[in-house]
Amino acid sequence: MKRFIPNLLMAAVSFASMEAMAAADLVLFNGKIFTADRAQPKVQALAVQDGKVLQVGSDAQIKALIASGTKVVDLGGKALMPGLIDSHSHAIFGGLEMTSANMEDEVVDLDELEKRLKAWRNDGKARHGDVLGVAGMSSAYWAQAEAFGQKFNVGEWAKVPVVFTGSDHHTAWANNVMLERAGIDAALLKSLPDAEKDTIGKLADGSPNGFLVDAGWDRVASKMPVPSPADMLKAAQSAVRYNNSLGITAWMDPAANAAPGEPVFALKPTENTVGVLPVYKALAESGGMSAHVAALLVANPKSVPADLDTLDKVRQQFQGIPNLTLPGVKIFADGVIEYPAQSAAMIDPYSNSHKQGELLIDPKHFGELVSAIDQRGWLVHIHAIGDRAVRESLNGIAQARKDRQSGVTHSITHLQMVNPKEFARFKPLNVIASMQLLWASADEYTLDMIKPYVSVLAFRYQYPAHSLLKQGATIAGASDWAVSSPNPWNAMAQAISREGPLGVLNADERIDRETMLYAYTLNAARTIGLEKQIGSLSPGKQADFIVLDRDVFSVDNKALHDTQVLQTWFAGREVYAPTL
Repeated sequence: MKRFIPNLLMAAVSFASMEAMAAADLVLFNGKIFTADRAQPKVQALAVQDGKVLQVGSDAQIKALIASGTKVVDLGGKALMPGLIDSHSHAIFGGLEMTSANMEDEVVDLDELEKRLKAWRNDGKARHGDVLGVAGMSSAYWAQAEAFGQKFNVGEWAKVPVVFTGSDHHTAWANNVMLERAGIDAALLKSLPDAEKDTIGKLADGSPNGFLVDAGWDRVASKMPVPSPADMLKAAQSAVRYNNSLGITAWMDPAANAAPGEPVFALKPTENTVGVLPVYKALAESGGMSAHVAALLVANPKSVPADLDTLDKVRQQFQGIPNLTLPGVKIFADGVIEYPAQSAAMIDPYSNSHKQGELLIDPKHFGELVSAIDQRGWLVHIHAIGDRAVRESLNGIAQARKDRQSGVTHSITHLQMVNPKEFARFKPLNVIASMQLLWASADEYTLDMIKPYVSVLAFRYQYPAHSLLKQGATIAGASDWAVSSPNPWNAMAQAISREGPLGVLNADERIDRETMLYAYTLNAARTIGLEKQIGSLSPGKQADFIVLDRDVFSVDNKALHDTQVLQTWFAGREVYAPTL
C-alpha cells in the first residue's frame, strides 16, 4: 500500500493544479464580496465556470483565471454577495396580489374604503368572477365587523358578494351574499364543534357578523372564483421578477399543494391536491424559473403517519423539474394572535376571553407524525405563533430526535411568542428559527391588538431573536409574502433596530447585521434543504449572486433599509438589472 501513496498524492496535486489553472467563463473583481462561507467570508474577486463558483479570492488570484473567452466585470468597489433566500414565501399568491385590489395594511375610514372598492370594481382590480375582493386588510378593521355589515350589506352591495381579506391571510370579512354562498348562517353557527365556534363572528341574535378566521375563512375561500391557469402563470412570472429585483434567488413555498380557494387550515390532501405545483412546472418549462423553489406540502395537523403516503404520491408527480425541489411538509400548529382573532395557542389565557387560543395539533400524537416525516428524510416546517404552539412543536421534533438522529434540519416559523424555557432547546434539537423580523415593530399590531390581551411575560418575549441567538439557535430570514413585503433589506434593518411608529419593541431583542446577512444566505439555504447547492459563494456551489448599490456591510441602518439591487445573477447568468 505504501508505494501507492506518492502516486495518489501526485494525482491530487495534479488535479488541484488543473482546477486552479482552469479558465473561468466569468470573472468579477475589485469588489467588496461577502461569500457567506465562514472559512473565507470577505474577498475581492469571484470566478464562475459553467454556472458554478470556480474560485474566490484576491484580485490577483482570480485574474489568473482570465482567458480569451472570459467575460470580465470590474465591480468598481461595489458590494457583492450570494443571492438571498427567503425561508417562507407564498410567492405565487404574492404575484396574484400584485395586480389586484390591495389595501397594503393601510387603515382608512369605511367611507373611504367604500370609495376605493368602487374604484377597484370599475377598473377591474377587485373583480374575481362575480365576487368583489380586496386583499391586504389590516387586522385593526375586524373590531368593526358590525359596522362593515351596515355598510356592505345594503344599497348597491346588497346583492353583490364582497370579501375583504386580511393581510395575515388567516382572517377576513364577508358580506351576507358571500356568507350565504358559503352556507354560513345562524343554524351553522349553532351546529359548529367547539374547536370551530370562534372561527366565525356572530351578532347578538346568533347570526354571523361576517368576521372569519382560519377554518371559518376556509369556508368562504373555497367559494371564491379560482384564477385561470394563464393568470396563475402570469402571477408566477411576476413573482420571480419581483423577487429577483430584490436580490432573492431562492425561497421556500410553504403551502405549494394549496391553491386559491382551497382550504389551507383544514386541508385534507389527496394525490390530486397539487395546488400551485403545476404553475411552477409550467414556469420551469417556459424557461422563467430564475430561482430555486423548495415546495412544501401542507399536511393536516391531525394527520397520522399513514397519511404521508398520499403526500408522497403528489411529490412523485413533480420530480425532475429544474430548480424545483419538494423537501418536506408544512404543518399549522395554531393560528394568529391579534385581537379579535386570537387563535394562536398560548400558555396563559388571553385576558379578555380567558381562552388559550386553538392548538391545531394533538400533543399526544404529534411526535409520531413528526418522527414519521423525519424517517422519510423529509423536513418539517411548523407554523407556530403562540408560546404553547412553539412548545408543542419542539416537543414533536424532540420525539423524532429521540427516535433517530437523521441529520434532517427541521424549522419552526413565525415564533411570535416564545417562552424563555424554549430558547435553549433549538440548538440541540437542530431546529432553525425561521423568523419574519420585519414584524418586530412597536406598532398598532403589537401594542394595540396584542399587548392588552397577553401576559407581561409573553409580550416581553415577542419575536425574541436575540434571546434565541444567545442560546445558540440558528436564525433564518423569512417574509411570509404576501402577508408582508418580501423586501429582505427592510427586514434586516428592522431586525437590527426594532423601531416602529409607536417606539421600540423590546430593544434587548435587537440582533446584529452579520447575523442577518447569514440569516438570508447560508442559514436560509439550510432551512430549505439546499445548503450543499446554494447559500454561499463556495467553490462548486451554484453561482447565484447579487451586486448592490451600496456597501451593505458598513452603511447606517436607514441606508441598509433602502438598499437597491443593481444586478442579480442566477447560475452565472444575469437575470435582473434595472434596465433589463
